[in-house]
Amino acid sequence: MNIMKSLNHNNIHTLWLLMVILTVSSYVLGKLGFSGQLSVFILLLTAVIKGSLIIRDFMELRGVSLLWRIIMYGWLWGVTSSIAIIYLFSL
Repeated sequence: MNIMKSLNHNNIHTLWLLMVILTVSSYVLGKLGFSGQLSVFILLLTAVIKGSLIIRDFMELRGVSLLWRIIMYGWLWGVTSSIAIIYLFSL
């Protein structure tokens, strides 16, 4: 039992560190003045990765019913896709 708690504890810290790295990389991308379609794609991909990690691990929805996963991931992909489509139409 202690081994499982230790693995989960380390896993959460690893995920948290990954999310911090993704956040800092997004900040650096903007701070260095990168812009354009590639930058927007990278930022949206970063948001999807972070959102998926939050849904799956921090909200602990990994083992829930298919309906809940469809709702949560559908919302994430719906919002991200909407932003991408609106951005592409604004070009």
